[in-house]
This record gives sequence, structure tokens and C-alpha cells, in this order.
Amino acid sequence: MSQSRKYQSFDFYRNVLKNAKYILAPMVDQSEYAWRVLSRRYGAQVCYTPMIHAKMFCDENHKQYQKEVWSTDSDDRPLIVQFCANDPEILLKAALKVQDHCDAVDLNLGCPQHIARRGHYGAFLQDDWDLIYKLINTLHENLDIPVTAKIRIFPEVEKTIKYAKMIENAGAQLLTVHGRVRDQKGHKTELADWEQIRRVKEELKIPVIANGNILYFEDIRRCIEVTGVDGVMSAEGNLYNPAIFAGVNLPVWQLANEYLEICKMIPTKIACIRAHLFKIYRPALPYHVDLREQFSQANTFEELCKISEELKGQYPENTVIQKDETGYKIFPYWICQPNIRLTENAKKNQEELMRKEKLSDENNKSTNDEPQVGVSSKSSLKIEELEKETESHNETNQTPIDINFGIDLMFEYNLERSNNKDS
Repeated sequence: MSQSRKYQSFDFYRNVLKNAKYILAPMVDQSEYAWRVLSRRYGAQVCYTPMIHAKMFCDENHKQYQKEVWSTDSDDRPLIVQFCANDPEILLKAALKVQDHCDAVDLNLGCPQHIARRGHYGAFLQDDWDLIYKLINTLHENLDIPVTAKIRIFPEVEKTIKYAKMIENAGAQLLTVHGRVRDQKGHKTELADWEQIRRVKEELKIPVIANGNILYFEDIRRCIEVTGVDGVMSAEGNLYNPAIFAGVNLPVWQLANEYLEICKMIPTKIACIRAHLFKIYRPALPYHVDLREQFSQANTFEELCKISEELKGQYPENTVIQKDETGYKIFPYWICQPNIRLTENAKKNQEELMRKEKLSDENNKSTNDEPQVGVSSKSSLKIEELEKETESHNETNQTPIDINFGIDLMFEYNLERSNNKDS
């Protein structure tokens, strides 16, 4: 086996990944080649492919699947290909097919979806440490490039540390830690636990990447300061603002049309394109109900381009991002911004505030049928309410909510409760 590309640990991180701080997460049907091109344009330093099913990837009866999930070129680097698998030999066979066109192969140990439970892969391998060891070690012993892994945490930090060390001992040269447990998904998604990630980083001798709670560019610096990790991975934050790593929030139409231009050159599934556009345009679509409906029904690339152009014509070319009296940014609805999912306590606080505001509006007999530009009264939280929520999370050993983390709360933070596709 050639050792020319078989860098170990921090040599791999320095020489191949170039000490990357900004990393695009593997996302099912969402971190495809065209999206990686856009993300790299706006600062992503390392990209992962979508999770690839190793068995299907090796099956000659699934040619279309192979074509859809695997495409790249020499400019798409550094690139890490992620597989899900539960058979070491099949995983190796799949990895050998891509090792000459990527910089590492990653094992998905974090997917929490029901399909992963049925297929016995992803986070549902957490209970079978012997199998995980064999999967990683088989790649480590037989590939010409490094093997990495992406995990979720256990409720107990000591078990998470032991788990991470086992993966390191199996031969993983880099570990990404998603700071949520297996059951934290969909409507149960809460804040990621940065404290557990910090403890793992302290115990391992290989680079550690943090994943979770990255919705704003400022969260990256904060995460590195809190956890001491080597880099930070963004999934959902990138989907709603593909320029997150550049530290800018651009008009939704600008990034949507850039992505569509890339898709003209790189064939991409319509379902993927439509899903991306829905997320980019999410804050604006409540103001364009007719076009939202058209988006959901569009079946051709041309239809999607036409709808995007129609939306573009309804926004100002230049927008100045203002700040409220507390100094936090207020994004108009036509600017890319994260989709905030509040915790249960925060939702109750928000509902109470909305009830009080409604009573106040009725008492003042003031109504306004026109949508507001920027933050609407229905989507603003008072600082004192946020502080109460912060205290609540401190009591449960969750990562404290920073007032600027996900709390700039623009319009329609909870419009679309999409499944968490971060794998």
C-alpha cells in the first residue's frame, strides 16, 4: 500500500486539510457537488459529500443511485466522502472506488433517522462498538488515504469519551463530534452540548471538529473558544445561508440565482435544487404565497429558474442591515438568515408575549394588514425572556444560549420545521 497520501492525525489536518476551520457537513441530498461549489465560493475550506449507502454504491443494479450521489472534479478539494455501512468488506469495496478522487473516507455514525435504525447504520451502530472498530480499522489498514468518523454523543460524557477513544484507536485520523444524542432530532432537537465536545477534544490525540449550534458566522469563533476544537462544521446554518463561512448575509435571490447558474453546468436532481431554494427563500416565501406554491409543484429546472427570477424582481438591489436598540442585527425578510427552532420553554415564553401583544394591539385598536419589513412584533423576544431561557439551560448542563446565538430572531423563525438532514 502506498503511503504517499496516508498522512496521520495532525499531519493530515495540516498538509491536506490546510488547518481548515470552516467545514461543510455531509447532508443527505443536500451537500451535492453543485452545492459544494457554491459553499466553497463563500468560504467553505473542506466539504463532505452527502452520506452514501455503501451497499447500494457497490451494487451494479443501482447505477442511477451511484450517478446521483457521486460526482466531483479536481477543483472539488479538499473533499471527504462519507459512507454509511454495517459490513466492513462492503464498506472497503465502496471506499476503494472513490479513494483516488478524494482526501479521506468518513464513516457515518451520526444519522439518527428511522431509516438508519431499519438499516442498522449511522447512530444506531452506537451500541455495537466491536463492529464500529472493525469498520474503521478495515479502512485504516487497507486504504491509501485516511479514515475519519462523525459521531453523536451519549448522555454520559465519560461514555462519549470512551467511545471516541475507541474510534481513535481503531485508526480514525480525525473525529467530528455532533453535540447531540441520538434521540435529539426533528421536534426533539435541542441545543448541542459544547461542553461534551470540549471534553472529547481534551482527551483525544487527533483533530476534533465540532458540529451543532452553528447558525451565524459569530458562532464559529464562539464554538472554538468554548470547545478548543480544531475546526467547526455547519449543516443547517449553511443550508439557510450558504455564505455563512464568509460572514455575510446576502439577498436570497442572489444566492439562489448563483446556485442555479452552477446547476446549469453541473447536472443536479430537481428535488435537491427545489429543497435548496426552499431553504434559501424561506424568510421571503410567506410574503409570496402564490410563488411558494409554485416552488412546491415545480418539476423542471426551467420552472425553478423562472420562479426565482420573479422573486428577484420584487426585492431591492441593495440592503443596509440595521441593528436594534440592543445592538443586534435585524435582517429584512429578503436576506438569507437561519431558521430558528426554539426550545419548549422559549416557545411558551414567545406564546405568552404574543398573547400580551395581541391584547395590547386590541386595546389600542391599532391594526396593520401590511407585512412588516424586518422583525415583526410576532417574532421578537424580549431580552429578559431570553435571559430566563438561558438560566433554564444552564441548569440542565446544556450549552448556554448566547443572546446573539440564534436569537436575533427575524421574521418567521419557525415557518418550516424541516427534518434535520445533518448526518
